[in-house]
Amino acid sequence: MAPRLLLVFVLCATRLPCRGEEGPRSAPIQPRVQCWSSRYPIAVDCVWMAPQAANSTSFIATYRLGVAAHGESRPCLRPAPESNHCTIPEVLLFSMLPYVLNVTAVHPAGVSSTFLPFVPEHIIKPDPPESVTLSPLPGRRLGVQWKPPSSWPFPEIFSLKYWIRYKHHGAVHFRQVGPTEATSFVLSAVRPHGRYCVQVSAQELTGSGQPSDWSVSAITSGTLVGERRGSTPKEELCP
Repeated sequence: MAPRLLLVFVLCATRLPCRGEEGPRSAPIQPRVQCWSSRYPIAVDCVWMAPQAANSTSFIATYRLGVAAHGESRPCLRPAPESNHCTIPEVLLFSMLPYVLNVTAVHPAGVSSTFLPFVPEHIIKPDPPESVTLSPLPGRRLGVQWKPPSSWPFPEIFSLKYWIRYKHHGAVHFRQVGPTEATSFVLSAVRPHGRYCVQVSAQELTGSGQPSDWSVSAITSGTLVGERRGSTPKEELCP
């Protein structure tokens, strides 16, 4: 193989954009791609950012099982041709072969591709738990309840574990407890007249992937003793 052809082959194999000598001097920027599975094991969702002007860029998104270049490629499903995100359905569980997503951007500067290999179990990230509520209990205790994320399809089969973090109004740092497999927890030794902010995070039970972001804050109304109604989650950060 001639040295020049060998160099072109090496550049393509290392994911650098390949272009002819007559192309622009500045190489096209590769799309930035991210994949995660908040709907495990139903699907993997992927998103990318346009490398240059989005109005003049089109994308081709495909995936295959295995890193071999001759493997069968399938389209990554997009809701619309102009969408910058796609879905890989019917994920094969516990495969010894990784999936490879190929996002190719076609734009005036040329053509550039990003290849992202991943194992579905390694990119699990549930959405945050929902409907977090607080209920004052006798004996300086605060009950916390929540629901699994509605996007998590089979919580009875693929269970989640949860962490709870809380802090008193004006405190700098959170206290964190857990994990627990239940969807409720009782915080002990809380101040009877305190105002507390509580959030919950979820992760796949065996620890695969990473924990979810923290849930919407649930904040007590300010008086625990004698209070009978639970707090309502608020779209705000903990004070």
